[in-house]
Amino acid sequence: MFSLEKWFGRAALGGVLAGACFSQLMSAGAQEPRNPRQDRLADAQAPAVLGAPSAPVTKTTAVVPTASSPDKTPAPPEANLPAANPSSEVAPTEPTGADAKPAPVQAAAPKSAWLDHPPLHVLPMLGNAFVPPKGPGYYSGLDWLRGDLQEAAPKNAYPPFALMPPSFFDADFRYVDAPGYQPTWLEQLHRIHIGDDWMVGTGGSAWWRHMREYNSRLTGANNQYDQLRARVFGDVWYKDRFRIYAEFITAHTFSEDLAPLKIDRNRADLLNLFVDVKVGEIDCRPVYVRAGRQELLLGSQRLISPLEWANTRRTFEGVRAFWQGEKLDVDLFWVQPVIIDNTRFDYADHNQNFAGAFVTYRPEKKEAIDLYYLYLDNHNTTAVKGIVTAPTTVHTLGSRYSGNRDGFLWDAEGMLQLGDRGSSQTRAGAVTAGLGKNFANLPMNPTVWAYYDWASGDGNPNAGSYNTFNQLFPFGHYYLGFIDLVGRQNVRDWNFHLYLNPAKWVTFNAQYHFLSLDRANDALYGASGAPLRVSPTGSAGGTIGQELDLIVNFHLTRNTDVLLGYSRLNAGNFINNTGPHQSPELIYMMYNIRW
Repeated sequence: MFSLEKWFGRAALGGVLAGACFSQLMSAGAQEPRNPRQDRLADAQAPAVLGAPSAPVTKTTAVVPTASSPDKTPAPPEANLPAANPSSEVAPTEPTGADAKPAPVQAAAPKSAWLDHPPLHVLPMLGNAFVPPKGPGYYSGLDWLRGDLQEAAPKNAYPPFALMPPSFFDADFRYVDAPGYQPTWLEQLHRIHIGDDWMVGTGGSAWWRHMREYNSRLTGANNQYDQLRARVFGDVWYKDRFRIYAEFITAHTFSEDLAPLKIDRNRADLLNLFVDVKVGEIDCRPVYVRAGRQELLLGSQRLISPLEWANTRRTFEGVRAFWQGEKLDVDLFWVQPVIIDNTRFDYADHNQNFAGAFVTYRPEKKEAIDLYYLYLDNHNTTAVKGIVTAPTTVHTLGSRYSGNRDGFLWDAEGMLQLGDRGSSQTRAGAVTAGLGKNFANLPMNPTVWAYYDWASGDGNPNAGSYNTFNQLFPFGHYYLGFIDLVGRQNVRDWNFHLYLNPAKWVTFNAQYHFLSLDRANDALYGASGAPLRVSPTGSAGGTIGQELDLIVNFHLTRNTDVLLGYSRLNAGNFINNTGPHQSPELIYMMYNIRW
C-alpha cells in the first residue's frame, strides 16, 4: 500500500505550485484592462456634431452560451437618440415655431458581425450530467478569499472544472466582444481583431497529475507515476468564410513502474490542424467543410469522444461537413484514427475508415434527440488472449433522447450493430437508461442519477455469429468507473451518482457501480476495448465487482482547478478466479490551468 508521508509530500508540492499560480493571478487580476474593441464601439456612438451631448448608453448584461444554455450573445444595444441642445442665441435665418425642422438624428451604430460569429456549436449534454449552481455566491476560491460576492457565475468559455471534454475549437468566446464587458488580458487573446475582416485567437492549458494505482490493469502490480501535459492553440478566421486552426500538444509521464500506455506520452505533436471553408448556406445558416486533423465529439460521447482523461487526446484525420441550425444540427464525416507514436510524428491508420451521419434535433432549449449511423471498417488483425476482435466491419444505428425539464433529468440511448468479424456475422447492441433530479432549492445543490448500462457479449466469441458490442471510440472513463478497467463491451452496470456543491466553487461527485459480465464465457474488456481477462468456460462467474468513485474539484480562480480522486473496485468472483485478486484502487491529484 502507499506511504502517507510520500503522499502528503506530493500533496504539499502540489499546494505550493497551486499557491504560486494563485497569488500570481490574484495580483494580475487586480486591475482588468479595458477592451480596445469597446473603445472603438464607444467612438462610433459619439455625437456627430461637436458640442452635442453624448447619447446615454443602456447597460446590458451579455449572456454566455454554454452547453446547457445555447443562447446567442445578444446584439449591442442601439444608441439612444441625442437630446436637443438649444443654443442661447438663435440665428435669424433659422425657422422657428411650426416651421422649425427636427434636429438631425444620429444613426445607430451598426451591429458587429463578430458578435454572432463564429457560429455556436451547441454541445450535447453528457450522461449523468451535473447541473451547475446559480445565483449570488463565491464562484472561485479567489472570490471567497477576497470576499468578492458574484451576482451570478462569471462569463467563461471554459468549464469550472479540471477536466474539459470539449475541444478548444468549440469554446465560445463571443462574449468577449459584447458591449459593456471588460475582458481580462487573457480573454483578449481569444479575440484579436485585425481590421474588420480578420480575427486571431490563441490560448491553451497545462496540467500536472500524480497517480497511484494498486493492482494496476489487473496485473497484480502497483504503479506510481506523474504526468504533465500542455496544449497551445492558434485560431485564424477570415469573416465567416475561412478558418485555420492548429493545436500543439506535448505529454509526458515519469517514473512509471509498468510500461507506459500509448495514451500516456506524446513528446511534441499536432493534436489538431484543419481548415474550415464555408461552402454555402441553408436557411441563412452557413455550411462548412472541415479538412485535416481534428478531434471528434458527437452526442453522449459513449461512442465518439476526444477522451479527455488520457494524458494525450484522441484525434482523427479526414473530412467533416456540418450545418448548425437553430434547432437542428447535421454532421457528416469520413476520418481515420490517428496513431500516437512517441518516437515520430503521429500518423493516420490507413487500415481503418470511420464514417457516419449524425443528426441532432432540439425540440426545447434543454432537450435533444440524436439519430445517427456510424460505419467502421477495420482491416487490422487484432487478437488478445485468444479472442479475435479484428478485422471487422461494423454498422451502428443509434438514437438518444436526453434533457432537463424543471430539474427533472433523463437520458436514454439505444445502439444496434450489424456487420461482420472475419467470417462471422455481427449482431450486437447496447442500451443506456437513466433518470435524475436536481434539487436546486436544497443546500449544496444536490443532483442525483440512477442508470442502467448494458452492452452485449458473446457466448462463444470465436465461433458462429459474433455478438460482442464494439464501443468504437468512447469516453469510457467517464461512464464505467474512473478506475478504467471496464469498457462498454459484454457488461451490465447498475450505477448511481450524487453531485454536491459544498460551496459554489467546490464540486463533489460520488459514484457507485454494480458491474457484471453480460456473458460469463466472454471476456472482461478494458477501457480500450481490449480483453483483460477471460474464462472460456464461464466457470469463473460473471460478477466483476462493485466500484466506488469519489471526486472533488476546487475551482481556485477562473482559470485554475485542483482535482482530487479516489476509486476502489471491490473485486467480484470473476476477478478473484481469473488472476491476481487484490481489489484495484486508484488515488490521484491533478492541477490544471487554462488561458
